[in-house]
Amino acid sequence: MYTHLVLTVIGDDRPGLVGELSAVISAHQGNWLESSMAQLAGKFAGIVEVGVDAAQADALGKALGQLKGLKVTVESAAANKSAPTGRRLKLALVGHDRIGIVREVSQVLAHHAVNVESLDTHTSSAPMSAAVLFHAVAELTAAPDLDVGALTGELERISNDLMVDITLDETIRA
Repeated sequence: MYTHLVLTVIGDDRPGLVGELSAVISAHQGNWLESSMAQLAGKFAGIVEVGVDAAQADALGKALGQLKGLKVTVESAAANKSAPTGRRLKLALVGHDRIGIVREVSQVLAHHAVNVESLDTHTSSAPMSAAVLFHAVAELTAAPDLDVGALTGELERISNDLMVDITLDETIRA
């Protein structure tokens, strides 16, 4: 019987972490399916979906727990996950950095029952000034009957309050 696991991984960043992680997974006949990883503030953080024979799952979890300098959490995942349905949207935001931007935008999205599938953020220096800009790109999924006009209107309202530019586009599901 085949099972799917979701691993969350965090530790001090250093060369070779992904290699060590993948070697343990392979040694237990695990198949690396999907992942998202990043280095943030000197830390390595990632999430990995692994497919493995159920008979190997416990041993894999124990071996992952023995990796030096990494904290690995293992959780069971749904093997028969269905592709997201509904409308796929992309949100882009840029503006002067300040506390509360992500909170305000995420509250509007939740109010409209929009699911955040991925969120990438970073800061940068503004051209011609010392100001710090906040950038965000989010991949979203919403129900087919989402009132995009109402969502856009509410995002425009908070973009004025937050002094950021927000764009919302519908994308084609691949």
